[in-house]
Amino acid sequence: MSNSQIENTSRSIASSTENKPLSHISLAAFSPNTTLGKVLNFFAPVLDSLLGIKKLNRLYLEQKFSGLDKQDFSEKLLAALGVSILSTDKVLTKIPKTGKCIVICNHPYGMVEGVIIAKILTDYRNDTKVMANIALQVFTEINNYFIFANPLKPQAAINSTAIKQCYRHVENDGLLVIFPAGRVSFYQSEHKIITDGNWNRLAVNIAEKTQAPILPIFISGTNSTLFHRLGRIYYRFRLLMLAREMFKLQNHKITLSANNLITPKQLRVFNNSEMKNNLLRLQCYLNDQQYFQPWPQDEIKTSFSPVAEKTEYNLIEAELDKLPKKQHLLTFKYYVVYYGYQTQIPNCVKEIARLRELTFRDLDEGSGEPYDTDTFDATYMHLFIYDNNNKQITGAYRIGQTDRLQKQNGLAQLYLSQMFNFNKDFISQQEPCLEMGRSFIITREQKSYHSLLLLWKGIGAYVCQNPRYRTFYGTVSLSKQYDPRSVAIIEKMMVKASAGVTAKTAFTGQLHPEVTQFIENNTVELDELSVIISAIEKDGKGIPVLLKQYHKLGANFHCMAIDTNFNQTPGLLLSVHFPSAPQKLLKLYLGDNKTEYLAYKE
Repeated sequence: MSNSQIENTSRSIASSTENKPLSHISLAAFSPNTTLGKVLNFFAPVLDSLLGIKKLNRLYLEQKFSGLDKQDFSEKLLAALGVSILSTDKVLTKIPKTGKCIVICNHPYGMVEGVIIAKILTDYRNDTKVMANIALQVFTEINNYFIFANPLKPQAAINSTAIKQCYRHVENDGLLVIFPAGRVSFYQSEHKIITDGNWNRLAVNIAEKTQAPILPIFISGTNSTLFHRLGRIYYRFRLLMLAREMFKLQNHKITLSANNLITPKQLRVFNNSEMKNNLLRLQCYLNDQQYFQPWPQDEIKTSFSPVAEKTEYNLIEAELDKLPKKQHLLTFKYYVVYYGYQTQIPNCVKEIARLRELTFRDLDEGSGEPYDTDTFDATYMHLFIYDNNNKQITGAYRIGQTDRLQKQNGLAQLYLSQMFNFNKDFISQQEPCLEMGRSFIITREQKSYHSLLLLWKGIGAYVCQNPRYRTFYGTVSLSKQYDPRSVAIIEKMMVKASAGVTAKTAFTGQLHPEVTQFIENNTVELDELSVIISAIEKDGKGIPVLLKQYHKLGANFHCMAIDTNFNQTPGLLLSVHFPSAPQKLLKLYLGDNKTEYLAYKE
């Protein structure tokens, strides 16, 4: 054979190798070397056609996917399938650029979301690995994305190898993606929704051992109605239809959504792996936009008045000097706690109303007027802190004495009657109570523990002077700076509906059925609830400090309502039987007078 013939033959062999597809997209590619495997191999062409695999192979050949770089392959595949991915930037900003991290996702489609997540996260971090079903091995070009497992055979050797690889990857500061369901979402007849099956705890276990943060990502959408109907007849039909389902995504928009990264410290608040896993699943499904209802737009004010000028401190101090000694409740360093009525301290009340407006505006709750005031300021008692060093009021409570107020016009004299419909037995007509409201602490003092403590020690000193007051009523305002989902969760978890009270304007927050199911099936402690809320809130804030305070006192939470007189702010109605509060807190607030207060009888 001549040299030219040899060269032609070599080129011919090379050409045929180049033209040979790199991926073998057929059921035959998965046929084991067994009798069943040989049967599958024999029928593979027919099954490939029925299941849409032949169409997928044709797409692969026509689009010349063979041999492409994994990122180019993924981009071209998603474009050919007609899939658009939305909101990726909002999700990526939640993921650290370097260091160990775990991403977990729901599994709505079965195949395409693995490619989507791998492509997007690899664009952001090239150390991304995705734990995926061995079915994706059929695409040789993108095998490097994945750590393969077999969710249909939990005891398969490949799974233990995959788990070790996952641990090692995170330990080496990599980014790992896990689909905890292990298989595609399906119709849950018990709850009448399409959602994931049970989540495995692999992500929680790896996070605990490696101290890696976790980001739950929700992937929107689902497979076709036919897919889910056939899946209800026989569950394996779901697996057989996955390839065909991919071709139903033309012009389909898939949105990725995430709340906050959940840190190892936050996970440790939950005392067992099951609760930690439930928390992660909850945070994933909270992002389903079908169940997200934003706050209504506030009415645009034609004018937003400047907050009034500060009241001269000499006017305030002149009023304080004239107060009876018993209305000077306590002193701590240069702070003094007083109480008084508008007729005694008009300038003090005016300054309190100014500071309320200033503080509430920071929470999107201001009236828009120079002062936050109403007719109740004239009839309620004002308990407040005066800072002698800085010559200003730093915080206050507005307190209604029900025995004093109801003599004038019954329940209508109570501010709470504007928000709630009360049965006459609910707020006792016989036993004197205190209605606690309109509390604030100025911005400068809000990070200081002593301001709230001083207010409550002042309340303690007042009830020791007036021991007939045993029950407190009030609302905790949940600012509209909180996400509506947070408010809905707080309502669902904390309110135990009480006979005798209903909301005049109800809060109508919406929650995903997964979230409702979580709340119904789990007992959640207050610190756990705070973690749930902080994982939702953009600024990472937990539940309000005042809510924690009332909860520690043993409050009962009766009802949620919208305060139409307070910028449509949701408020949580509560009551506290003060003598039943924990002894430690009673000692803190009542001091040496605790025994005498508890022993009081009308």
